[in-house]
Amino acid sequence: MINIPKPLIYVSVFGTVCGSAYLVKDMFSGKDYKMKTTAANKVIIITGANTGLGKEATRLLAIKNATVVMACRDIEKCEKSRVELALMSRNKRLFCRKCDLSSQESIRQFADKFQKEFNRLDVLINNAGVMRCKKSLTKEGIETHLGVNHMGHFLLTNLLLDCLKKSAPSRIINVTTLKHASSKINKQDLNSSTLYNEEEAYNQSKLANLMFTAKLAENLKDTGVTANAIYPGMCTTDISRHLPYYNSFTRFFIKPVAWLFLKSAAKGSQTLVYAALDPELENITGQFISNFEIIPMPYQVRRQRDVEWLWKVSEKWTRVKENVS
Repeated sequence: MINIPKPLIYVSVFGTVCGSAYLVKDMFSGKDYKMKTTAANKVIIITGANTGLGKEATRLLAIKNATVVMACRDIEKCEKSRVELALMSRNKRLFCRKCDLSSQESIRQFADKFQKEFNRLDVLINNAGVMRCKKSLTKEGIETHLGVNHMGHFLLTNLLLDCLKKSAPSRIINVTTLKHASSKINKQDLNSSTLYNEEEAYNQSKLANLMFTAKLAENLKDTGVTANAIYPGMCTTDISRHLPYYNSFTRFFIKPVAWLFLKSAAKGSQTLVYAALDPELENITGQFISNFEIIPMPYQVRRQRDVEWLWKVSEKWTRVKENVS
């Protein structure tokens, strides 16, 4: 009988457990975008580009030689990330620009400055967002989930449409979620003034992203500009910072489990890059993309009357027609 030293047994067991954990994580993480598509000569805007999915998408696009404008609320954090990514990718064409989606004035200033600095826009990635935060309002008095996740990107996109049309073929990508089973656009209390539920407010804003995508694709038919929504998967990013466990003692138990079963930001960003660059999607518009595949839009988006209603309210609340001819 072979007498195996206990330390060797412990090391073997530890190695087996770690190896199994990485296999499980790899199974849940999904595919990588492996096509060697270049982004040279493309100008791309990514909102929320200093952290999470936005930062990882910026990294991948920088490696592919894109010119990336990092549209962020916190310019200091943005600059720190820009320097890191520029050094890593050896791409100097990364630019930080302030764009606070909770301020329509800031969005207008960003769009105006961008169009003075750049003569084209190939891809607009509407990525930034907030999730499950306590009730608060944007500078215009709009509930924060709705104001940032939907209205802010609605305004930004409309302000940049002329630039996108001139640069066609070009693309608009709206990042959203799959939480639509019980989601609805609350026509009676769109701004959550009467009753506020953080989960319902978040879900409403992400459903609005899909309705916006569908209507935008319809409006842009035959312009060479496509509009699609993407779901990057459940990822471990800072967007979960408002969840109860994030800063509590339970995070020490939950985060390891989250690491095992959720995608990393690097993995989640693969779908963003696919939607931004893949040649097969050049003429695909008005679709919902997850894990490199087109999936059905939720039934709520097929309610044309609700989609039209939300678009008109969005135009009114953002005063977009005052800026777009």
